[in-house]
Amino acid sequence: MEKLLGIGEDLLAGKINIDDLKREAHQYNLYPESIYKKDGSILFMVKLKRTRHLVVLGKGVLLDEFEGDYILSNSGKICPLNNFNSKVLRRHFPFTAPLANRTNKTSIGLGDRLGLASPGHIKLVKEYDVFPVLAQQSIRELNLTGRDYKEVLDAASWAVFQENYQSGYGADGDHLKSFSEVKMALDCGFTMITLDCSDFLDSSANHLKEEELAERYSMIDKSVRNELEDRYLNKTFLVGEDLDITFEELDFMRIVLIYLDAISFASEIYRELISQVEKRVDFEVSIDETSFPTSIPAHFFIASELQRNDVKLKTLAPRFLGEFQKGIDYIGDMEAFKENFYQHFLIAKRFGYKISVHSGSDKFTIFPLVGDITQGEFHLKTAGTNWLEAMRVIAHKDIHLFREVFAFAVKKLEKAKAYYHIDGDPDKLPPLRDIRDEDLVGFLDNKDARQILHITYGLILEEKDSSGKYVFKDRIYNLLKDYENLYDEFLNKHIGRHLEGLMLERLG
Repeated sequence: MEKLLGIGEDLLAGKINIDDLKREAHQYNLYPESIYKKDGSILFMVKLKRTRHLVVLGKGVLLDEFEGDYILSNSGKICPLNNFNSKVLRRHFPFTAPLANRTNKTSIGLGDRLGLASPGHIKLVKEYDVFPVLAQQSIRELNLTGRDYKEVLDAASWAVFQENYQSGYGADGDHLKSFSEVKMALDCGFTMITLDCSDFLDSSANHLKEEELAERYSMIDKSVRNELEDRYLNKTFLVGEDLDITFEELDFMRIVLIYLDAISFASEIYRELISQVEKRVDFEVSIDETSFPTSIPAHFFIASELQRNDVKLKTLAPRFLGEFQKGIDYIGDMEAFKENFYQHFLIAKRFGYKISVHSGSDKFTIFPLVGDITQGEFHLKTAGTNWLEAMRVIAHKDIHLFREVFAFAVKKLEKAKAYYHIDGDPDKLPPLRDIRDEDLVGFLDNKDARQILHITYGLILEEKDSSGKYVFKDRIYNLLKDYENLYDEFLNKHIGRHLEGLMLERLG
């Protein structure tokens, strides 16, 4: 603290300037890109005992508005990175507030479950023409990590300020399923809504035999059936130059039964909530949470009906052929995926939105196809892979903690499978006690180990002992804060591999 006070006094006295401070920032635990001069004040971020703070020097409106403890005879403050100060930050530094994506062809969701990954993400995306959605969390993730949307957005805002990233970023309320969830995210300032329609998809209709199908279909209001049949039944639609879509009777009835309620739900959410927001909001409809792929006619039907209901989509997430399991590469026939993805892309292009690829982490074999077919017009979602890179830091710096975490993850795997579908099998791994310390780092490249760690994050973070103390959470956070540069380095390498695989070019 004495060094910090000395720096503050020298800055205010003009003995050193901002450029000098940037050059010497690391020896004082200052973040060099976070040094700003505004409205007569000098601001920067500093890390003291693992905790980041904002320092505001010089008397004026910024000193008055930020909440904190006075230093330097009331000519400065040291301020916590809390929600109150986050709001002040976003007001005075508008680039720290999220935006809807209106300029970039390519966008990538970079879910940050711990609130520590965004600085590393920013250091990477600065080098690419890509729109980062830094604040991206589902309700499921919030429940499993004990965070809320205010915390998620605040973490992104401070990271943007820390790294002086002024190119714009998004905030995605991911996989939201209800009016109340969407409204909560919008009220918190989120600029993207991913509506998960799975609760309104009648997946049982996919398995109905012909007689049962016709009977269920006949229960739909006759006027609704007549209108839909007039528009689609036995009609063929040309999409681009390569795709003809025909709605034959049985497939048509099945599509209507599966998706009609989801279309109504999405249309109502858009009309009642999304369209009422003054600022722009990127609206995504997710229909990928099914056990079967989204057929090409089904995608066309959904897109056409949403357009007819005046729903303006930014992105739509179908369920593609093959498997997109958590934390590992694509599973499936590459040629079949290529043709299927191309057809989905043609439909998206016709209706004026982008394809969204969910569970996009580590799907390296299909990335070149996605990049080539879309020519960069896509959205990709990642999340858990950033948690795995945090585990890589643990494996490098505290092998005993890593052993404890992994053993616990194996023990809790079946419980975690209630939330996520994976094939990861601990029986395919050698006993943990038989693995040498130096070989455990390689676990982060083993697909079974990756999946086990990937889906048990919530159980790991919430585990407490008999006294109510966290068993792992505090130790994980402390280690990541101690080695934040290493975490940034691992994220840069791993997510960079994603961007390179998608054939995105570096700026400059």
